[in-house]
Amino acid sequence: MDQSHSNTSQSRSTDRKTVEKNRRIQMKSLYSELNSLLPQPSRELLTLPDQLDEAANYIKRLQVNVEKKRERKRKLIATTCFEKSNSAGSSSVNVIAPKRVPKIEIQETGSILHIFLVTSLEHKFMFSEIIRLLTEELEAEITHAGYSTVDDAVFHTLHCKVEECDHGSRSRIYERLEKFVNSVT
Repeated sequence: MDQSHSNTSQSRSTDRKTVEKNRRIQMKSLYSELNSLLPQPSRELLTLPDQLDEAANYIKRLQVNVEKKRERKRKLIATTCFEKSNSAGSSSVNVIAPKRVPKIEIQETGSILHIFLVTSLEHKFMFSEIIRLLTEELEAEITHAGYSTVDDAVFHTLHCKVEECDHGSRSRIYERLEKFVNSVT
């Protein structure tokens, strides 16, 4: 009976050691994963407990930022909903809210034009038409084109390279794009 009790006790001790060893390995892995997510500058100079404190503080700052962004999002949504309910319910006459007017902004950096276009979903065709205008009529080279959609708004971004030309040619590009956007409204 003593022999079996001794074997069981040794077995439990070995099991505990194995479990403890696996736990340490897992903790080291989690620590290195957490440490890799922290900003780089001062990690090497800190002791392990200080690094963990820094990680905890960093996570708290991220949580505060996330909460601020969520609150801002809630306010924007509430404002939008309030405006929609006011425009729909303030009058006994059915009033249709005006559609989003297409807006264009053009910035110049050297030979690169940065074009930002905001349209509604029904005017998203304008983006491809502006690309056609730039490439065929104004002989610009498109270097980047993209868009993102938020609710009913489509945000287009376009970067194009124009050959070195005088100020008159560039102003002609601006005028042509402005004229096109304004003709759609």
